[in-house]
Amino acid sequence: MRVKRGLAAHRRHKKYLDMAKGFRGGRSRLYRTAREAVERSLAYAFEGRKLRKRAFRRLWIQRINAGARINGLSYSRLVNGLKLAGVEINRKMLADLAVREKADFAAIVELAKSKLA
Repeated sequence: MRVKRGLAAHRRHKKYLDMAKGFRGGRSRLYRTAREAVERSLAYAFEGRKLRKRAFRRLWIQRINAGARINGLSYSRLVNGLKLAGVEINRKMLADLAVREKADFAAIVELAKSKLA
């Protein structure tokens, strides 16, 4: 009996075409074009997950810097003062405090200032 391979190829093609749903034109209908588009999109998604972490860290630093400068300190001096004070609070939480709890953030800045002096 001969081996018929149509089913395996059909499943493989269907997998890529299902992943290409929502793509425009031939990118969602033609197997080769869809496969190229899907593989590229998966690569971009992988890279994007790394870039998102970078982008958020930059945003948090900008927010902390803005809050610190309102309270008379630069970002780098604030971070140095917190390190000297033994305060271990991450940038995400510091940025949240700088935006939402300005009084609490000001208290943290004062603590850092006192350790710098």
